[in-house]
Amino acid sequence: MSAVTHAAPPTKTARHARVVGLLGTHQVRSQAELAELLAAEGLHVTQGTLSRDLVELGASRVRGTSGHLVYAVPGDGGDRTPFVGEFATFENRLARLCQEVLVSAESSANLVVLRTPPGAAQYFASAIDRVGWGSVLGTIAGDDTILLITRSPGGGEQLARDLMQMSETGKPLTGRVE
Repeated sequence: MSAVTHAAPPTKTARHARVVGLLGTHQVRSQAELAELLAAEGLHVTQGTLSRDLVELGASRVRGTSGHLVYAVPGDGGDRTPFVGEFATFENRLARLCQEVLVSAESSANLVVLRTPPGAAQYFASAIDRVGWGSVLGTIAGDDTILLITRSPGGGEQLARDLMQMSETGKPLTGRVE
């Protein structure tokens, strides 16, 4: 049985979310490169639309860790400093959050239920989403509980173990979760 993906027509908000996500996980040097990344995800945009999107998102070009100028968007919350994201940065943040707020993780088949202190679940789920693991289909968060759904039928058990290991060590797992 194969997974079927049904996608609504991309809205401006959805497109903006993908642009922010891609800029957070890739060091994008040009609008053409960003357009290619979006096209690979099925979002085809013109250069003009992409240019307007970057202006609306407050994106700017900053020197990335590679030494090249790359696009970056302002950070979360009130921080207006452009943030050059890297997968490792998001993983480090998630590992720290696991240590701070993950109370328990239980799995069944491709589902993982995560417990947090009251009020922390949505913030924690957002951190999981930001990492962009391909093995995670999505998260749903309440006040103190997160339902995490994995792509593979039996992926929940390993993911629960990995998250609990990060909560114990405070360090990201290298090469394990994708």
